[in-house]
Amino acid sequence: MPPPLLSMRMIKSILHHTLCLGHSQRHCAQSLGISKGVVAKYLAAAAGAGLNWAAIESLSEVALEQRLFPARTGAATAVIPDYAAIHRELSRKGVTLMLLWQEYQANHLGRRTLQYSQFCERYRQYAKTLKRSMRQVHRAGEKLFVDFAGPTLALADGTRAHLFVSAMGASHYTYAQALPGQKTADWIAGMTGALHFMGGVPELIVPDNPRAVIAQPDRYEPRVNDTVLDFAQHYGCSILPARPYTPQDKASVESAVQIVERWILARLRHTRLASLGAANQAIQPLLGQLNERAFQKLPGSRASVFASIDAPALRPLPASRYAYARFKHVRVHVDYHVEVDGHRYSVPHALVGSALDARLTAHMVELLHRGNRVALHVRSDRRGGFTTVESHMPAAHRAHRQWTPQRLIDWGLSIGMATGALIEQLLLRHKHPEHGYRSALGLLSLAKRYGKDRLEAACSIALTLHAYYYRAVRDILVNGRDRVEQPAGTDWHSPQHEHLRGARSYH
Repeated sequence: MPPPLLSMRMIKSILHHTLCLGHSQRHCAQSLGISKGVVAKYLAAAAGAGLNWAAIESLSEVALEQRLFPARTGAATAVIPDYAAIHRELSRKGVTLMLLWQEYQANHLGRRTLQYSQFCERYRQYAKTLKRSMRQVHRAGEKLFVDFAGPTLALADGTRAHLFVSAMGASHYTYAQALPGQKTADWIAGMTGALHFMGGVPELIVPDNPRAVIAQPDRYEPRVNDTVLDFAQHYGCSILPARPYTPQDKASVESAVQIVERWILARLRHTRLASLGAANQAIQPLLGQLNERAFQKLPGSRASVFASIDAPALRPLPASRYAYARFKHVRVHVDYHVEVDGHRYSVPHALVGSALDARLTAHMVELLHRGNRVALHVRSDRRGGFTTVESHMPAAHRAHRQWTPQRLIDWGLSIGMATGALIEQLLLRHKHPEHGYRSALGLLSLAKRYGKDRLEAACSIALTLHAYYYRAVRDILVNGRDRVEQPAGTDWHSPQHEHLRGARSYH
């Protein structure tokens, strides 16, 4: 790369030392701190132009430059590129200054054009004239910057609405929404509204570092909370928080917040807004005007640039809108249920003792084990209740669940009338029939060891004694009382003896 040319003031000093004062080239170079070859170069240029000191002294620096370097001054007639359009084109993916310079030269064949170094230097000078937020070059569809405005809107009920603001990095296309606060649910509502307003999803969403979004703040590796991470997974984008106390990381939205405050909040300062819905209805037309407003130093408007640059580069929205979800860490109890807000939901019994993540929406409870869904239930607000899926139960529990009082009674009747009757009485002894299931099953199992006939006989004896217990029937079988012939039933009369008192004793 050739060395830069000296200023005309320095060149005039060289000619003054040599042509006027008569200094040698070596003395002139030492005095001015330049090389002897540079002195010789400009003396040769003056001689070639036929100039002596008398002619040079009367010339201005511009006139002297034209006489000494006519080829350099001719560059001023070169075609000047449209640097505003070049700045906008740099927002597109894959576009570089080298590519734009090549296109510039191809579009002006046969005419004087700038060299690549001049092209780049003039663009850098142009970029310095733009606002700080506009000097940043963002790729199309890459970043959506989000934040809350400082001022709030007064509502008729005495509350205040907080204004959520977002802006695309390349086009500065702006979105604003009134929200009740700045909690996690409000951030999610604002970002969801922004994505559906834009009609697509950027690669990155750049928020500030609020506690409602960031679970673990860190200058280099901040971690967002589970709800925000779930939101990002739903839309297939990433969350990249700005560094703390560095507004330049999100200069686009800082500028958008300022513009929204002046264009929207200032115009609504005397308007009495009844509710959040009314506030958003008032914001909508002003927001449209803001996006359609022409740029001052760049061609087009936010809306037109968004339509041509950002919108084609955005990813498509998912089929469904994100439903706000909060997360809770739970542990599976021994009854293979987890407790959420006082209600218990089942999970596969193999996960007993495991730690799970419960994803809670307004209508559903999703239970996750290491990121994988293991159960999904309709949310219930009945405290103390149970929601159980049969497939989550062990095989023995599923079999037990299939028993009913009538099924056990019918099983007993298949052995004999006395067995069925005893099972019915056994179940009636308990307040809840299920409490007698184990006793009834134990009673029926005696048929495998002693046979149906002996069990029927033992149940008949137990009924006669009103002994409606499993243990009573078992003891009868163990002692063999069912094999002893029972005496025929006769009426019993008390014998006459001297210790009996007659009716006269009770008068």
